[in-house]
Amino acid sequence: MNVVIVESPAKAKTINKYLGSGYKVLASFGHVRDLPAKDGSVLPDQDFEMLWEVDSASQKRMKDIADAVKGSDAVYLATDPDREGEAISWHVLDLLKKKKVIGDKLVKRVVFNAITKKAVLDAMANPRDIDVPLVDAYLARRALDYLVGFNLSPVLWRKLPGARSAGRVQSVALRLVCDRETEIERFVSEEYWNISALLKTPRGDEFLAKLVQADGKRLQGKSITNGEDAGRLKTLLDGAAYRVETVEAKPVKRNPGPPFTTSSLQQAASSNIGFGASRTMQVAQKLYEGIDIGGETVGLITYMRTDGVQMAPEAIDQARRAIVDQFGERYMPEKPRFYSTKAKNAQEAHEAIRPTDFNRTPDKVRQYLDADQARLYELIWKRGIASQMASAEMERTTVEISATNGAEKAGLRAVGSVVRFDGFLGAYVDRREEDDKSEDDDEDGRLPEINAREKLDKNKVNSSQHFTEPPPRYSEASLIKKMEELGIGRPSTYAATLKTLSDREYVIMDKRKLIPHSKGRLVTAFLENFFTKYVEYDFTADLEEKLDRISAGELDWKQVLREFWQDFFGQIEDTKELRVTNVLDALNEALAPLVFPKREDGSDPRICQVCGTGNLSLKLGKYGAFVGCSNYPECNFTRQLSSEGGADAEASGLNEPKELGTDPMTGEQLTLRSGRFGPYIQRGDGKEAKRSSLPKGWLPDDIDHEKALALINLPRDVGKHPESGKMISAGLGRYGPFLLHDGGYANLETIEDVFSIGLNRAVTVIAEKKEKGPGGRGRGTPAALKDLGAHPDGGAITVRDGKYGPYVNWAKVNATLPKGMDPQSVTMEQAMALIIEKGGKASSGKAKAKAPAKKATAKKAAAKTEADATTETATKKSPAKAKTAAKKAPAKKTTASKAKKTDT
Repeated sequence: MNVVIVESPAKAKTINKYLGSGYKVLASFGHVRDLPAKDGSVLPDQDFEMLWEVDSASQKRMKDIADAVKGSDAVYLATDPDREGEAISWHVLDLLKKKKVIGDKLVKRVVFNAITKKAVLDAMANPRDIDVPLVDAYLARRALDYLVGFNLSPVLWRKLPGARSAGRVQSVALRLVCDRETEIERFVSEEYWNISALLKTPRGDEFLAKLVQADGKRLQGKSITNGEDAGRLKTLLDGAAYRVETVEAKPVKRNPGPPFTTSSLQQAASSNIGFGASRTMQVAQKLYEGIDIGGETVGLITYMRTDGVQMAPEAIDQARRAIVDQFGERYMPEKPRFYSTKAKNAQEAHEAIRPTDFNRTPDKVRQYLDADQARLYELIWKRGIASQMASAEMERTTVEISATNGAEKAGLRAVGSVVRFDGFLGAYVDRREEDDKSEDDDEDGRLPEINAREKLDKNKVNSSQHFTEPPPRYSEASLIKKMEELGIGRPSTYAATLKTLSDREYVIMDKRKLIPHSKGRLVTAFLENFFTKYVEYDFTADLEEKLDRISAGELDWKQVLREFWQDFFGQIEDTKELRVTNVLDALNEALAPLVFPKREDGSDPRICQVCGTGNLSLKLGKYGAFVGCSNYPECNFTRQLSSEGGADAEASGLNEPKELGTDPMTGEQLTLRSGRFGPYIQRGDGKEAKRSSLPKGWLPDDIDHEKALALINLPRDVGKHPESGKMISAGLGRYGPFLLHDGGYANLETIEDVFSIGLNRAVTVIAEKKEKGPGGRGRGTPAALKDLGAHPDGGAITVRDGKYGPYVNWAKVNATLPKGMDPQSVTMEQAMALIIEKGGKASSGKAKAKAPAKKATAKKAAAKTEADATTETATKKSPAKAKTAAKKAPAKKTTASKAKKTDT
């Protein structure tokens, strides 16, 4: 028997059918080990030794794989055909060797770009060894991301409270969004006018011509800048005689674009079917791994993580045959089309994304797919087939017209185009699915018959005022396109990077546009001022190029790490002398439009309007940055920074609260206000007024009377529980939306559930929560999420998840974590501060008694670390010793603080 190891169980099931009874296909469920989120996982002082950890779920899977390998003849590593797939194969093989189950068995790596029977059998017939340079590139990337995230994030915590993390690619992507917001804020709109004439031919046909020449000069798009000039030119045209000077018609060919890459698929899916990057990849994964189509499970598309734009020769041949069958001979060009990518640092080792069989048209497979799968497959099929079709043939007509009014003359132009042969456009029903049109493409359609030197009649002259608009905010699609152009990140990282920015609340999505949150802008401004090099676009792209050269075997991966770490560590060390006042001064200047928005009365936006003498400045508090007065505590004015890029209404009353109507039950006024911790709804006035913060994702501009009323009247009674007879209520708390019943809480997924959940669903949610027990981890004491070490007075300090959210525990002291703090990112220093604040200063006999138990537990854990922690280097050192080495390594050069990894 031969063992084949793949990543996903869906893929394993499909491939098992192809290979037959002589093979056993097992899934690793993705990565089987990773760098633990704690200090010392990458050791620069030990030549970047990496300590890996296997979680409990992966340990079980690896045991199953190892048991199967023991009785096998050969092992085939068939993970995905990219850098991550190569790394998973390497990890699996390394663990199997450590378990001593490989022996002299044949071990080979196989890769296939599509999950079809032919592709899989061809791959099995042509195995190879693991690609070591590709693994080296993965190790370098993983180490870089760890070193940046785990060293830069603690600097942010110390110098910029409220900031959550930084990352090698994440922070550069965030800078793009923030830089665009700065462009928008600094944009000065300019006036311009467009002038056109509706003309009529001698045959009575009308058409529109635009003014392109006047006063002996050629007019550009925005040459007419004021109403006075526009009025004068309109008067000229109103009294002018019109004559056709030339009519030029010339053929124009339009070529199809290449098949999809990862980024172009994400962009097209966003623009055409409204999918976010993550959703696109989820649906594409299903199409790749296999769909049951009438009793046969088959992958419908090739591998979806690629920046290659070329199709395999056999796929091109099949596409050309399909074109003839479905569109006709004329639609197939004489020769196949070949493409090359324009993206920076692109690797074209893999095929573009295409259907595995062009004869499976969208109509044929639609019955086997859900709605999202059908829409994405149709997009991929059309783009793939169109890429090999004939060019569209058009006729573009340009008419030059003279307008004469006495001694004054002007020139007008009319442009039209007609499709003579649709070519590749015939593959598209929705023209939005085509490649983006160039600025020269005309949208006016066909012109009537117009002859040179004939006179025209004027029906009407139009003069319209316009104003230039700032550049648009990035959408997910346009941000991905920009990152690809700059060579930032890789195709497989874009979706994860965008999700990280959203999860960290550095950006928010509004009408499919990415708006930087004030947190994100503060982080970006801090990094631009104090870590300039590491958020520069060219630096990040050059590092990506080095990673690509490592994968090609051209660079030594550890040498790349050494060069990076030397400068990066020095910059980290320099920030130790950085004072918070230096940080605030730099941020005040860098974020002036955000911190000090212009006032309608023209007064100095940096002077406090409450006391009239204090200077406004950024202040750093427990929950992040806000604007405050220098005369504090005499003047207690504060203002929240807006999550939308500008300043919120001021909580002090500097800007009036927005009235939203009255509560019909109480008659009290509902108002939208903004305080230090963000926008909120208030009912009534004074200390007794009820207040409710806006839920995550709710924007102040979208709040109306109905939403305000629903929010302020929470919690909402859902109904009485059929067993207990006690009321179930739905509400919004510090940790999000919830259900409350008989003193117990159950989380809801979205704020919308709070307003819409019915009794039956509520009873089900409560029952599910009860089965899981407190914290969702079974009954009894909540399990420790993280062990931070021993308290100076004895006893373990741990992070746990309880009924009311995550908290730090020591002896009998429970200190709730501040809102927004990631439980996995808590450091010993932060935990001690919370414990002391809670009153946990005194020694505890019980706590001391527990200290030895911890040591015993540690020894026990060290004895079973073979599957839990292994080194990347093939040293004979035991994992337990490796951990000891990590602890002995100089803290100065392994400042990988306990932060959650943040980048891909």
